[in-house]
Amino acid sequence: MRNKTIWMPVWAIAAAALILLGASAALNPLRVANARAELNSALRSVLPGAVEFTQQTYAGEDDNISKIYRAENGYVVETCTDGYAGPITMLVGVNNEGVVTGAQVRDMHETIGLGARAKNDAAFLGQLRNSRGNLTVGENVDAISGATVTSKAIVRSVNSASAFVTGADVASGATTWRG
Repeated sequence: MRNKTIWMPVWAIAAAALILLGASAALNPLRVANARAELNSALRSVLPGAVEFTQQTYAGEDDNISKIYRAENGYVVETCTDGYAGPITMLVGVNNEGVVTGAQVRDMHETIGLGARAKNDAAFLGQLRNSRGNLTVGENVDAISGATVTSKAIVRSVNSASAFVTGADVASGATTWRG
């Protein structure tokens, strides 16, 4: 009798683990489909008018660029630049004429109340649209107050995306951070 008492919880835990494993495997395609739909929505938001995107391999020299998505009317460039508290991942839309159509911060861990405001600061992000790169904080872009490093990182992302689409020379300094 004592042996049954010990093994019942073990079997119950094993059965529960198998059920959870099966449910996880069954739901994985749904998770993948939802992630893809969310990415497509984000890509369309930074490159209005685009319908389909094809991920392309990036073999360039700009370390800020991590992924390229090609659409019929331009590109969405995923960038990753160093901010104040860590990397900032962004999607930047640039149309075929080299005009920035949108920028969205996807992931950042900047200081709450300072740099983290850049994720949703419409006035700051709005300065980046309709540019052709060559943006500089303090010249043609106003930094977020108290978040100059974050602002420069975001501008660096936009400059990298624009330089990729227009073919600007990375060595020109358009995509480097000048502290």
